[in-house]
Amino acid sequence: MEITAEQVKDLREKTGVSVMQCKNALVEAEGDLEKALIILKKKSSSISMKKADREAHEGVIVVAEKDNKMVMLMLNCETDFVARNSDFIEIAKNVSSKVLENGSAFISTPECAEITDAGVQKLGEKISVGVVEEIEGSTLGSYVHNMKSCVIVSLEGGTKDLARDIAMHIAAMKPMYASQAEIKEEDKEKVMEVFQKEVAESDKPEDIKTKILEGKISTYFKEQTLMDQSYIKNPDITIDGLLKQNNATFVKFIRESIA
Repeated sequence: MEITAEQVKDLREKTGVSVMQCKNALVEAEGDLEKALIILKKKSSSISMKKADREAHEGVIVVAEKDNKMVMLMLNCETDFVARNSDFIEIAKNVSSKVLENGSAFISTPECAEITDAGVQKLGEKISVGVVEEIEGSTLGSYVHNMKSCVIVSLEGGTKDLARDIAMHIAAMKPMYASQAEIKEEDKEKVMEVFQKEVAESDKPEDIKTKILEGKISTYFKEQTLMDQSYIKNPDITIDGLLKQNNATFVKFIRESIA
């Protein structure tokens, strides 16, 4: 039977795939739109499976938020060209909204696979959900840089602007720890080993070497600990001081980036 341009247009608007793919599906379905949709879904799943072994190191990171919950989601693809595609970004936002609504278990559902499979068919690359992080709290903030790196922060008290400012600080300064309490003994031992070699080369007396070593270790961990870092917008105060000024308590931060 003859497939009209209007039928092809209608199917393309519903799926976003190429004109030729729409026409072929309609031919196979003998003009039945619903059957053509099913055919395209089956093919998108098949295409996705064929691309499953490919490397997908590019992508975007998006954030979705509602009430006292925030979701950070990384959606991966094969090339930066596709990562910058508006359709790909829309898929990331769609999936993150679904995770916000249904929890991280959503990424294992057929509905999620259907969304990403359709993207594979349309964009021609492997698409997979990467990191998914959920955070809750009374005051939430986030900072996303070029959709390639992201920090989300949870505070008790304070304001959303404060939480966002701290997230921006974390993105810039990249602390390894939130507070000194998070520093593990093995971390201290590794750092000590590094600085011991440096201090050992000094011709200072042993008691002075010990003080120098302690000072180097202390300085290193202060630079790596969020609460002890000088605030990038006002180096005269630490992040701990900033929180106290705003009657806020730090709860948690999560940082992710696409390498």
